[in-house]
Amino acid sequence: MHPMDALGDPVRRRIVELLADGGRPAGELAAVVGAEFGISQPATSRHLRVLRESGLVDSEPRGAVRLYSVRPEPLDDIEQWVHGVRRFWDQRLDALGTEIARGAPARRAGAPDDPGTHDDAR
Repeated sequence: MHPMDALGDPVRRRIVELLADGGRPAGELAAVVGAEFGISQPATSRHLRVLRESGLVDSEPRGAVRLYSVRPEPLDDIEQWVHGVRRFWDQRLDALGTEIARGAPARRAGAPDDPGTHDDAR
């Protein structure tokens, strides 16, 4: 599963948010998301498995517990994708802002392109 697909689920997004501050044991993650989303420990384990298989998180056995942590590389890839999409929209929104600003003086002056100033609009 692609990392973006894995983050499509709110439970998995929450787990990644929890891991942003550092590694946490699976039991602690299960307790938090279980309380917030009303899911069981086995359901949390399945979400952790999806995150691990997508490459978003690593897990490391530490004695009797498994410690999960975020892998930065997939998040860097997602950030680059978001930046590309944002750049696309920023350019278009800037152009729209320019067009709106150009049209504002004409609208204030009651220019013919203003539908409220046409005789047939009354």
